[in-house]
Amino acid sequence: MQQPAVCHLPNEDVEILNSVYGKNVIKLLRIRRDDKKHFIKEVNACVHIRLNSVNEYLHGDNSAVIPTDTIKNIVLALAKCKGIQTIEQFALDICNHFLSSYCHVVYIKAYVQEVPWRRLEKNGIPHVHSFICVPEGIRFCEAEQCQNGRPLVISGIKELKLKKTTQSGFQGFHRDKYTTIPERTDRVLSAELFCKWSYGECQDIDFDCIWGTVHECVLEAFSGPPDCGEYSPSHQKTVNNIQMLTLARVPQIQEIEVTLNNIYYDVTDLKKFGLTNDKEVLVPVEIPYASYTCTLGRKKCLREQA
Repeated sequence: MQQPAVCHLPNEDVEILNSVYGKNVIKLLRIRRDDKKHFIKEVNACVHIRLNSVNEYLHGDNSAVIPTDTIKNIVLALAKCKGIQTIEQFALDICNHFLSSYCHVVYIKAYVQEVPWRRLEKNGIPHVHSFICVPEGIRFCEAEQCQNGRPLVISGIKELKLKKTTQSGFQGFHRDKYTTIPERTDRVLSAELFCKWSYGECQDIDFDCIWGTVHECVLEAFSGPPDCGEYSPSHQKTVNNIQMLTLARVPQIQEIEVTLNNIYYDVTDLKKFGLTNDKEVLVPVEIPYASYTCTLGRKKCLREQA
C-alpha cells in the first residue's frame, strides 16, 4: 500500500527562532615540554555556532555548513598552535578563530572543562613530569561572542563536595500539617557545589588567580575558621556567605551564581545490636535531595546593564 506523502507547511508560514549546531565532548591532552619539566592541560570542549542563513534547515542546502568534524579538528589545531595557558583563554581563542575565519558565522559558544591534574610532589619538591588527579572541584568556563560583539566569559567550579560534621542547624522554619522534620541545632552539613561567575571586561584578567581565589572563598565561607568553624543556620545562608566573600575579594566579578545540592545522612539505629549511636554512624541518602540556588550581582553593574 502506497504511503501518503509527508505533509509540510509552507516555509513562509514558519520562522526559525534559533539554530545552532556543533561538536560536543572534544577531548584532548596538551603537553608543553620545557626541557625536562612538562606542563599539561587535559580538557573537554563543546563548540556550537550559528550561521547567517538557515538554508540547510529549510532547503537542504549544505553549501554554508561547516562540518562538525571540521569544528573538532580546529579545536585540536588551536591546542597545538596556541597552547592552553588557561581554559578561559583557550575558549576565547576558539571564538576568535571562528569569527575571524568565517564571515558567515554570526555567533559562537565554547564550553571548556578541565580535568583536575596536579603536579606530584615529594618532600615539597615538585616532580618534573608526573601528575595526580585531585577531585577538588572541576574547573569549567564558557565563552560566547557575536560577530562584531564583545566576548562574554563565565568561569566556574562544579562537582566540589564539601562536608562539616557540626556547626550547622535548621530552626524556626514554617510549619503546617505536612511538616514532619524536627528542628535541629547540630547536624552534618554535606553538599555538592556548583558555582559560576561572570566578568565585566575580559581584558587583562588573570583567570588562574581569580579561579584560585574563588575556590579559597568557597572553602573558607563554608567551613569558617579552622580552630572553631562558623555556624550555618541554613544552606541558603551558606550560599550567601560564599557569594558575599567572593564579591568582596574579587572586584572583577560582576555576578555569581551558587548552587548547593544537599547530601542527606540518616543516623543509623544500632539499638538492635545493643549499641547507642550518638550521630557517629550515618548512612547517606542519595535521593531525593534538596537544592539551593541563588544568583547575586553588584547593584552598580546591574544598573549599568539596565
